[in-house]
Amino acid sequence: MSLEGAIAAHRFGLGARPGEIARASANPKTWLLDQIAGPAPQPEAPQGGFATAGRLVSEDEEYKVEKLKNKGNKAARKEAEAKGAATAPKTGPANIRKETWFAEMGARLALGCTTDRPFAERLVRFWSNHFTVSTSKKKILMLVGSYEREAIRPHIAGTFEDMLFAVCMHPAMQIYLDNWRSIGPDSQAGRQGNHKKGLNENLGRELMELYTLGVNGGYTQADVIAMAKLLTGWGVYDDKPDGFGFYAERHEPGTIALRGKTYPAGWDGSVAAIKDLAHDPATAHHIATKLAVHFVADDPPMESVARLEKVFNDTGGDLHALAETVVKDPNAWHPQLRKFRPPVEYVTAAFRAAGWSGDGERRDKQMHHFLGTVKMMGEVPFGAPSPKGWPDKTDDWAGSDALLDRIEWAKQFAEGLSDANAARMAGDALGPLLTANTKAVLGKAGSKSEAVALLLSSPEFQRR
Repeated sequence: MSLEGAIAAHRFGLGARPGEIARASANPKTWLLDQIAGPAPQPEAPQGGFATAGRLVSEDEEYKVEKLKNKGNKAARKEAEAKGAATAPKTGPANIRKETWFAEMGARLALGCTTDRPFAERLVRFWSNHFTVSTSKKKILMLVGSYEREAIRPHIAGTFEDMLFAVCMHPAMQIYLDNWRSIGPDSQAGRQGNHKKGLNENLGRELMELYTLGVNGGYTQADVIAMAKLLTGWGVYDDKPDGFGFYAERHEPGTIALRGKTYPAGWDGSVAAIKDLAHDPATAHHIATKLAVHFVADDPPMESVARLEKVFNDTGGDLHALAETVVKDPNAWHPQLRKFRPPVEYVTAAFRAAGWSGDGERRDKQMHHFLGTVKMMGEVPFGAPSPKGWPDKTDDWAGSDALLDRIEWAKQFAEGLSDANAARMAGDALGPLLTANTKAVLGKAGSKSEAVALLLSSPEFQRR
């Protein structure tokens, strides 16, 4: 085992599984880059397979009711009200949504605990958090799994532009930020006056503030309104496999000025505007900074950000090239463990260190317990409280109460590992990153389970 091999598995991955550090040690950078030669792996589908976004939308009773209401005539509204009453019992759509979410998240977490491409999975989670959709809006409980499978995983080694379009067009994003309800004031639908819903600025704002330019990227409130108008007509269409459609009658007519450039009306104008945002120098700086914060340090060296920014600009936002730049950045290989694992990653690392296989009838139960654990620790997959996503800095996760929660959970987890050998587990999980102090503490433990709990509570296991 080499130190670089341990850093590769520990910092760039999701925590080492038995034998992983040894495999990475042969050529750590090549080991990482081989994992992102193509799209990220997909979670194992349940019996019957995962549903596509289009099918999930078409099966959602509340969406059907809303669609009828949007027809804008008295007969349709009465039909919607009747249908709404028929689907009112809480045992209906709400349960279907939760069951779908549990199945999707269980499969996602199981993949993280067992994958032999952990760097690819880390990139999936980085981009899913960057392009956050949240189940704080209950309507997308059924859609967040398909969102990641359809809009994020296929593009981790592609281009930023392609991922950006996939994200903006996915029903999960359209519904989360209410763009599917947005109607141009002067559009055909807007002039008819049958719709109570008008222009919605949410996606236009977050597209610039969070997803591309960044908060200091050089745009105004007038640009937010202009971007919102360009995005009118983009919405949810339940008769298509991808669940997306463009409604020309809702699109704001006429040319629109955005950040000093004029765009034509219609689909082509909105596409051109998003492409310009995807390739803007401010976007390059924003994405470079977030990647450096995630993989290097909470306050990354300026040269790390500058390298990533240059690669983004030079390659037109090639995500494989950006990931390669992170891997080859000398600052990312500093032996000091400067980042603190968020709850989902921490618990995933524990399952991986224990060599959890994901086999057997207990898998679903264990993943349900996993979800309960990370919720207790303050992080739920696709449950961020705002479009900003989950925070990515140590101070956000390393409070005293949070540490106590981890220690208590580590004790419970360790008690379930009857045949665990803490010394062997420490070697597999940390290799040369294991400090002499932690090794001595493990040797003084009163029992096997106590030793494992101490390992999982150690600074080097909680950090990367």
